Amino acid sequence: MDGLLGRRDETSRLQVLLDEARGSRGGAAVVRGEPGIGKSALLDQLTTSATDFLVVCASGVEFETDLPYSALHQLCVPLLEHLDALPTRHRAALRIAFGLDTGTPDPFLAGAATLGLLLEHDRPLLCVVDDAQWLDRASARALAFVARRVAAEQVAVVFAARADVAELDTLPRVDVRPLGEPEARALLAREIRAPLDEQVRDRVLAEARGNPLAVVELARTAGLRGLAGGFDLPAPAAAERSFRARLEGLSPEVRLLLTVAAAEPVGDPGLLWRAAALLGVEDAAARGVPLVEFGTRVRFVHPLARSAVYRAATEPQRRRAHAALARVGDPLTDPDRVAWHRALASVGPDEDVAAALADSASRAQARGGVAAAAAFLERSAAATLEPGLRVERVLAAAEARLAAGDFDAAAGLLPAVPADDHRVDLLRGRISFARFRGEDAPTDHLLRAAAAVAGKEPEVARTIHVDAVEMGLLTGGWDAAIGAARNAPPAPGPPGSSDVLLDGVVALADRGHRAAAALLRPLVADRDDPVWTRWPTLGFLLALELWDADALRGIAARTTAAGRESGSFHVLPIGLAMLATATAHTGDFGAAQEMISEEEAIAEATGAAPLVYPRLHLAALRGRRAEAADLFARVGPGMSLSVQYATAVLHNGLADYPAALEAARRTVATGDLGMAGLALPELVEAAVRCGRDEEARAALATLTERAAAGGQPWGLGVEACARALVADDEDAYRNAVAQLEAGRVGVWLGRAHLVHGEWLRRQGRRRDAREALRRAHELLTEVGAEAFAARAATELRATGERARSRTSPTRDALTVQEVHIARLVAEGATSKEVAATLFVSPRTVDAHLRNIFRKLSITSRRQLRTLPAIR
Repeated sequence: MDGLLGRRDETSRLQVLLDEARGSRGGAAVVRGEPGIGKSALLDQLTTSATDFLVVCASGVEFETDLPYSALHQLCVPLLEHLDALPTRHRAALRIAFGLDTGTPDPFLAGAATLGLLLEHDRPLLCVVDDAQWLDRASARALAFVARRVAAEQVAVVFAARADVAELDTLPRVDVRPLGEPEARALLAREIRAPLDEQVRDRVLAEARGNPLAVVELARTAGLRGLAGGFDLPAPAAAERSFRARLEGLSPEVRLLLTVAAAEPVGDPGLLWRAAALLGVEDAAARGVPLVEFGTRVRFVHPLARSAVYRAATEPQRRRAHAALARVGDPLTDPDRVAWHRALASVGPDEDVAAALADSASRAQARGGVAAAAAFLERSAAATLEPGLRVERVLAAAEARLAAGDFDAAAGLLPAVPADDHRVDLLRGRISFARFRGEDAPTDHLLRAAAAVAGKEPEVARTIHVDAVEMGLLTGGWDAAIGAARNAPPAPGPPGSSDVLLDGVVALADRGHRAAAALLRPLVADRDDPVWTRWPTLGFLLALELWDADALRGIAARTTAAGRESGSFHVLPIGLAMLATATAHTGDFGAAQEMISEEEAIAEATGAAPLVYPRLHLAALRGRRAEAADLFARVGPGMSLSVQYATAVLHNGLADYPAALEAARRTVATGDLGMAGLALPELVEAAVRCGRDEEARAALATLTERAAAGGQPWGLGVEACARALVADDEDAYRNAVAQLEAGRVGVWLGRAHLVHGEWLRRQGRRRDAREALRRAHELLTEVGAEAFAARAATELRATGERARSRTSPTRDALTVQEVHIARLVAEGATSKEVAATLFVSPRTVDAHLRNIFRKLSITSRRQLRTLPAIR
């Protein structure tokens, strides 16, 4: 590639991207620079040189930034013939996103489906996206998803943007800088062949500041009229001013035609000419018109030319253009664009326009376009005359902005709502939590909202109090939320589940576990109660608090299923993290790894931070010191409590009881719902081993109260095991084993056999000790609890028996993601199906499989099915 002055480095980097893609080492880049700097020229040169590539193109449009998937559809149109080759869910996601079918599109699946669609061909592929700063958000997310997943493919993805695009900020960047003076002079000489006065040339170069478009446009203007000031304008503004200067002298009819073209972003010539005819503009007016090309599409010579034309028009001229476009648009096939043009054509409130925009918002939300819905609702509110209805539409717009992640815009809408409306505080609380994750005391906003409606809407107030309790758990506002909940209005009628939940958590805080058990135990045990759909985190932690393993798994499984069914990639990761944690404690480490891998794949694809706590629990239970220490060091301060708990478990497994004691103390001292109780048996065991008998007895008393309140085999078994440790009570050891066998919690059952065997050996009962320790070693090795299994092996050796090695090579060799892939393939999934599950490309799956085969010394997929740890 050559021919662009002063662009050797940029050209070289883009050429390398193409060469790498040819060799199945795909990649992406964002060409970044100010307007007019030459980004589009670089893209044109790139596509011209990619003669062996299939090239698909799209461009962001300023007036379509709120229309979901508009740019993605533009890019994929040439490939839609391959749509039927995609997995059913992916095909459905794209059909809905592109308006080919009804339903709510899944933003995440849309990205995965786009990746699949782009790979359904045999040639190298180049995707070119210009004006990425104007991409609608749904398209930006999907394309960013694709760009991060083509490393093993013959695909290159290149964006050009004049401003930062949040969704693309992790991609490699090619900065396009101003031309140096020699290159700018050469460009001026090449483009403007007519003689230029030296003084004019110097002024052009000075004002253009190396911007190629400005060099050319200012020179054209200077050649006609000379330059008249403006030296302080930045080069893009100078180029836009030059475009506006070229409008001067045009007839009103031609300027009106250009205004209509600028107001109609689709570039549909039929629509343009029907609107022009309505305004009395003849076709002949298009002859020799500058700045725009009339053909099969209507195209401006540069995006700055479109904005220059639109801004140069007066408000009445713009309204006339939009009114004409609204009248000639089809309200059946394109009702949203018609409504938008009507809004831009109106002056002052108009309920018909407001209602049409509200309908457009509903359609946008049904398509998953929350940003578009917010834009329609804001316009609808502005056009609404009736105050109450205007407030409803403003609040709906704020909700949509919040859902779209535009927190500042959401907050900016709230002053338009009366301050005494409790929904303002509800939204402020949710915005605060989403924006600052609790640094701005979001529970305070919720509690104000609850207080505001307590007198007239007690049911609403009580529901808000439960919201505040769960948010307080997540942000450190638990004490304030409980304090306010004590003064919540009583339930106005027979108490529902949310009423029982609120009264139960207050009883738990004030009167302890025995008093709260009558309320909470049956509710927590009913994993299908709708309250756990709204407050799954609270339910999960209460199940931990009551040591109810079935409820723990049930609430986690329900949340995961709800996330899958709704397509919510906010809910699904929460459910997967919960389920991975519950599954780890039951002893199925392989399934836990699979869920962790899926949750991390979703987090990476959506740009969210992964939920690390299930990894912490799993690392502690596995007992690998170096791996766990590395993980503990990498997590942020927000996970310090989980790290302390995991440290206690890890060091009990490693028989480093002083370290375990210190970590368990810190965890229990927090009084945190769920985690403090889970750390109590760690504190008892470490304290007993360190000779801290009084401390062990105090922790046992607390554990006994909680286990009795829950009345579940897991809790009763753990309590019996702790009591046996403190009291040297063999009946308690036997009871612990019996309860934990009924509770189906494999790790804890193995640990009960372990401490029983250790006690038997210290009692001199070597034969009985061997039996218990042998069983402990079998169970703990089978699940992969390596540190506890090693303890059992050491104790067995002390009885004169050597433990059999049962370690599976898969557990030592494979990463979390490799275990997930191996399990899916062992179940019969193809590479394409695995790729669809993990949101990667089939080539990436095949690369992982090669690593798996090498690590396990196997050569085929069939052999994976014979490995017990994989099954």
